[in-house]
Amino acid sequence: MFAEFLQFLFSGITLGATYALVGLGFSIIYNASHVINFAQGEFVMLGGMGTVFFLGLGLPMPIAILAAIALTTLFGFGLEKLAIAPARGASVVTLIIITIGASIVMRGLAQVFWGKEFHAVPAFSGDEPINIAGATILPQSLWVLGVTVLLVFALRYFFDKTMMGKAIIATSLNRDAALLMGINVKLVLFISFGLSAALGAIAGILVAPITLTNFEAGIMLGLKGFCAAILGGLGNGMGAVAGGMIVGIAEAMGAGYWVSEYKDAVAFILILLVLFFKPSGLFGKTGTERV
Repeated sequence: MFAEFLQFLFSGITLGATYALVGLGFSIIYNASHVINFAQGEFVMLGGMGTVFFLGLGLPMPIAILAAIALTTLFGFGLEKLAIAPARGASVVTLIIITIGASIVMRGLAQVFWGKEFHAVPAFSGDEPINIAGATILPQSLWVLGVTVLLVFALRYFFDKTMMGKAIIATSLNRDAALLMGINVKLVLFISFGLSAALGAIAGILVAPITLTNFEAGIMLGLKGFCAAILGGLGNGMGAVAGGMIVGIAEAMGAGYWVSEYKDAVAFILILLVLFFKPSGLFGKTGTERV
């Protein structure tokens, strides 16, 4: 019984770490622009599919991964420069619709370029499961957890110690005051989209050896990452991480002890309950919290 519980817990933590990275991407862009970027899931897809593409060109795995992250980051910059920036004076709802349209375009381009087939990315350090107290965990799951933890600390350092990170925080707290203090708000938004795209790409690359990837791989990962961001409190980075873990563990436990066919519904049930009882999310921003 304990081994079974542990097995579900390992699966949930792995899923939760992936959702956390996607949720962080939502939070970064929301803080910079108050826009919910529904193309975030496509950044996840581009990371996985880009890695497959560059591996197919004969590049070594580390170079293929870096190239896929760079490609996705360029798509993030392009989305901001070509779609968001020209509509800067539009309402938030209009900007959100633009991101939805961008996600459809990116998904369509991926389908045309790479086809509908599922693709596998080789595991980073083998497929031999590790036995822990009767449960097993894949080495790739440890990569997911380890890289997520490193990125969370790296982002914390970035926002606390670097000028650009502090500029993003200032913009999130008061855009007009940031402008008056000489902060280049346009550059902040540009960098935020690139950073968010890179996080999405990393999430897609990390999870691809476990779940496979194709042109639609980002749809559910994007939606569940959004649920994680809402659950933790939209705009609260650490809340997005906690929300991702909650969603991932709840989903795994629901699939294991309830009905696996409805596991995708768990995230949406959680978000409805939280929005009903605490609309700001479990760790909603107070106005002074860091990204």
